[in-house]
Amino acid sequence: MTLNLFDDEDTAQHGRDQIGPQSYVLRGFALAHADALLQGVDTVTAQSPFRHMRTPGGYTMSVALTNCGEWGWTTDAHGYRYTRIDPLSGQPWPALPAAFLHLAHDAALEVGFPGFTPDACLVNRYEPGSRLSLHQDKNERDFDAPIVSVSLGMPALFLFGGNDRADKAARVPLFHGDVVVWGGVDRLRYHGVMPMKEAPHPRLGSRRINFTLRKAG
Repeated sequence: MTLNLFDDEDTAQHGRDQIGPQSYVLRGFALAHADALLQGVDTVTAQSPFRHMRTPGGYTMSVALTNCGEWGWTTDAHGYRYTRIDPLSGQPWPALPAAFLHLAHDAALEVGFPGFTPDACLVNRYEPGSRLSLHQDKNERDFDAPIVSVSLGMPALFLFGGNDRADKAARVPLFHGDVVVWGGVDRLRYHGVMPMKEAPHPRLGSRRINFTLRKAG
């Protein structure tokens, strides 16, 4: 990779980077839809605000999280799981914004996963110092569907490992508007995010908004 981690969207590259047999970074794929996507984030968080969840081991996640869709991912002393109800509000999670659904379908189709209709979306807010340790997305019931991950705001270094935690992880720079799609033989690969560096974005400042769409139910 020769991309500068601190490039802004004006110099963002377009095209496709293959990072696994069935894994791709679609450079700048979401840029044309950024306004609608950010409006969707605002609508979701007005109903279900960001919060720092605690893991079963008592660790408070550095990444703030919320959800939208039929299912929402949660973690607490009782474990990791999907729920239909936001435990903070006692109400169903907000509906998936139309812009999220359209982008997820189009991005998945672009790399060979037609007919993708997610029913869950994790919305993450990163700030300088936030990180996400290597993990697998394995709480979903349907591993045949891909994961679609959208990056907005500050750049990040995405860690993309193998099917075992000990496998060496590639460091993939992600920028405002990039979309990562992985599925098929790559669906259960470990992945994470390196600690975020201060690199304010012209619109979002010292924040990175990332949302990942998947088929959970």
